[in-house]
Amino acid sequence: MRTSKRAGRLAVGIGVTVLWLAASDGWSQSTQPTAPPRDPGAMSSPSALPPPDRRPDRSANVEIIAPPATPPSILASEVRPVDLATVLRLGNVENPEINIARQRILESVANRQLAAAYFLPSINPGMNYDTHSGTLQQSNGNILSVNRSALFVGAGANAVAAGTVAIPGVYWAGNVGPGLYAYFATKQIVRQREFETVALRNQMLLQIAMAYSELLRAEGLRAADIQARDESRVVAKLTADYARTGQGRVADANRAATVLARWEAAIQQAESAIIASSSKLCRLINLDPSIRLHPTDAVVVPQSLVPDPQPLSELIALGMLRRPELEAQRSAIQAALLYLGGAKILPFSPNTLIGFSAGGFGGGSNLVRPIFGGFGGREDLDVVVYWTIQNLGLGNLALINQAKARLGMRQYEQVEILNMVRAEIAEAYARTHARYAQIGVYEEAVRSGYLAFHEDLDRIRLMVGREGTSRVLPIELLNSFNLLADARLDYVNAIIDYNESQFSMYVALGQPPADALARPVPTEGVAPGNLPPTAVPPGSISPLPIPATPESSQQPMRMPQPPTATEGGGGAPTASAMPRRDAVQPAGYRPTVPPPVKFTVPRSGAG
Repeated sequence: MRTSKRAGRLAVGIGVTVLWLAASDGWSQSTQPTAPPRDPGAMSSPSALPPPDRRPDRSANVEIIAPPATPPSILASEVRPVDLATVLRLGNVENPEINIARQRILESVANRQLAAAYFLPSINPGMNYDTHSGTLQQSNGNILSVNRSALFVGAGANAVAAGTVAIPGVYWAGNVGPGLYAYFATKQIVRQREFETVALRNQMLLQIAMAYSELLRAEGLRAADIQARDESRVVAKLTADYARTGQGRVADANRAATVLARWEAAIQQAESAIIASSSKLCRLINLDPSIRLHPTDAVVVPQSLVPDPQPLSELIALGMLRRPELEAQRSAIQAALLYLGGAKILPFSPNTLIGFSAGGFGGGSNLVRPIFGGFGGREDLDVVVYWTIQNLGLGNLALINQAKARLGMRQYEQVEILNMVRAEIAEAYARTHARYAQIGVYEEAVRSGYLAFHEDLDRIRLMVGREGTSRVLPIELLNSFNLLADARLDYVNAIIDYNESQFSMYVALGQPPADALARPVPTEGVAPGNLPPTAVPPGSISPLPIPATPESSQQPMRMPQPPTATEGGGGAPTASAMPRRDAVQPAGYRPTVPPPVKFTVPRSGAG
């Protein structure tokens, strides 16, 4: 009963509370002022783009950035033309490391001569004077007081009293067995030094060839950058003219100006690489690094030194037979074997001492007359032979074990060099084939980029002021140009990388690059002999091959005449005026940049 009453009171209280809260909330809302409508422009959070009619027109306020001016070159105007054969010959004569290795050969030859002279006796001409005052003891113990003197002149010295000449006039002392082994070992060491010098010469000539290739790479990249800069200037002017006439976007013109500025900076970077490469090459051939070396190669072309195709197994076998490092190690093993033989024969080979003296001898004392006189001839011959067992035989055993350990080291070094030779040949083989494949790929990329760039360029030039101009936008032309310029740089790098891999392969097979590359090159440059007679000479801007001479790259471009239109003005061009796009023309046939179109008078006419 009480429980039910309490529950009823609780329910009534809850209901009254709810009604009071509802009334107070409604009163508070009625007393607050009405919020003003929100302004969409004052919103801080992002919203959707406004309709086209409300978008601000900023095209009139955007400035067309003028193309940057060409900065002055940092390269010295005076150059010293060189070719690969010249730098290889200079390096073979002037390189300090090669000359140091040749001095090591002379040192080993001197050691061999010293080992051969080991079997020749030494000659000791001389004299001695001896005097004594005071007591002496005889062999029987008798003490004598004597004043005596003696004089000896002739072959030998230190002849005193009745003893033999202590320093013989003709003297030889040594051990015949170990001496013979040591002499034959020095002959092997001379051969080792000779092969080591050949190996060092090959490596240094390889470094010189690599440095020359890097110099050629820098020159080629600079020429390609200059070519791209000239083309970029045409694209920048074209896009700027489009923007000024209202047929293009200002952003495209500024983007083209940015690309032109980057190519100007790329030329400066290429010139810095030229200076660095020239200085490195000067260091290798012992020239003043302030001299700017300039390659006489007119174009960058692949240089094949190793016949192809040739199986890798045959190349490895050839390298194992001809590498001077392996020949030097074989000589080192022979020398170690000879030293081991000398250590084994040492206990059984006698030590020999032979001495012969002859001269005039005289003297006297106070016990006999004359006091000083009695001069006459004197000859002495002494021969001593004895065997030596060092340290009760433990010393000889230690010498044998030491020689065995050195022989083992030489043999393991041979295995290490053998693995190195095989790895170098395999790596050079892989790089050569990969670089050769890349040359073909990048060559096709240059050709296709060349066609795409000129197709876009010609269509924009011929579509100015006509309907359908938007079918080819300037941004598409800029994209085609970037692809073509990058393909040219990749093409230059692929050729240089291929040449460097060929140099590495040739040296890995044991041949110096000078044997195949020492041929005279005229200072005015050499162009490929397989170009047609009507081809544009290197120096004009052409897609293939890439010119490597910056001076020739900066020559004025040969501009073709603009295509003529049909009668009626503004009509479609004739078939003879349109460039052919159905076939790729060989290198040097056509300049890559046609003349820019003038936008002073916009064209009009039917499309």
